[in-house]
Amino acid sequence: MAEKVEKTGVSKEKGYLYYLDKNGDVARSKMARGADKGGSAEVVAKCGVTRESGWLYFIDKDGDVSKAKMARGKK
Repeated sequence: MAEKVEKTGVSKEKGYLYYLDKNGDVARSKMARGADKGGSAEVVAKCGVTRESGWLYFIDKDGDVSKAKMARGKK
């Protein structure tokens, strides 16, 4: 199960990829579609989350930063 790390309340728009950047802030980039190029990252919310090893960080459906334990070595 995932647990919330930081409440940011970011509202997501279609056509953008939302992620946690290397500084621990919520950023978004335009997704590439066909001939249209993506890129041009911009910071949406400053939260400064410190990452722990073995956890996957993502932006959940509420627009908050959450983390889930990574599944490693299962066969």
